[in-house]
Parts: sequence; C-alpha cells; structure tokens
Amino acid sequence: MASKEEKKKEKLTWKESVVLYLHDWLFLLITIFLLFLLVFRVIVVDGDSMFSTLWDGDYLLLLGNVFYQEPERGDIVVISKKTYDDGSPIIKRVIATEGQTVDIDFENGIVYVDGQALEENYIHNLTTNEEGTVFPLTVEENCIFVLGDNRAVSLDSRSTQIGQIDRREILGKALYLMIPGTHHGQLPQDYSRMGAVQ
Repeated sequence: MASKEEKKKEKLTWKESVVLYLHDWLFLLITIFLLFLLVFRVIVVDGDSMFSTLWDGDYLLLLGNVFYQEPERGDIVVISKKTYDDGSPIIKRVIATEGQTVDIDFENGIVYVDGQALEENYIHNLTTNEEGTVFPLTVEENCIFVLGDNRAVSLDSRSTQIGQIDRREILGKALYLMIPGTHHGQLPQDYSRMGAVQ
C-alpha cells in the first residue's frame, strides 16, 4: 500500500488541476478544428432547388472532398463552379457518373440513365423543363451529371450555365441534416427531419 507521503504526491494542486483541465480542452478543440478542416464541413442550404428533400435554411454536415472521392448516383453533393455565380456553393443530386448516358423525356418528365428509367421518389415535380443541354448525353471522363430534386426551379446539368460537373468542383457529400430550416420562414422548424441525408 502507498504511504501517506506518496498519496500526497499523487494529489494535484488546484493550479495543476486547472492547467491539466485546460490542456485537455485545448487538445479537444484542436482535434475538432482539424476534423472540420480536413474531413467535415458545415453548409447552409440556400434556395429551393432541392425542396422538399432539403429546405432553405437547413444546416448540413458534409464529408469533405479530401475523403469523398467516388461520387455515386443518388449522392447529394455540394459543388463550387467558378463559371457560375462566382463559385458560390450549390447543392444537387448525382444522377450519372462518367461514361453513363443520360436521356430525358421532357414530355413525360422521365429521366433515363443507360436506357433505364430512374425511379425518383425523391423529386418534388417531374422533369419537364428543358434548359439548353442536348440529350442524349454521355457523361465525360472525371465528370458527373446532377439535377435538383425540385426540377421546376432547379438550375442544374440541364442548363448550359451549369452543364457537367468536374469532380474537382465537388466540395463534399451531404451526410447529415443537423439543424432544420424553415424554408424562407414558410414552414415550421421540423426537428423530426434531422438525420442522415437521403
């Protein structure tokens, strides 16, 4: 058993306890900062192009592009395209990746990838708006084709202003809805929407 003197040595003074406590907090803060610098990002949804999957004002946690390297159809991604709106972030859904062929039947509002009609239970309205891109279209190497879920108002790869997205323009993949928005104050803040982004 330890002697009384050894027990006294084991006890820290209040100053030593404070320094140790601050050291632990500083280490934790640096770790969190590095995680958000290298791995995660937080972004606020701005606009209606992904309604009703995402609302204006939603806070999203993204997996940053350092670790998100392989986009897949269905992923919701945040993009910065220098040639559009000075590179302001926009959020869209990946519809096709390099080598895949996209075609759209604007009369019936159906999107086809490699000849197969997509089952898009996430869209707010049908894909009936033509925006200038000529279809069918084969996605170029290292590019993706994206659409918003609110097809009536979304400016996306149908538009010649946006077009195909170079993978280097992807900031990250939306993972989690952290704080729900109110969609321009039109809807109540619905905390049941919090969770993984689908």
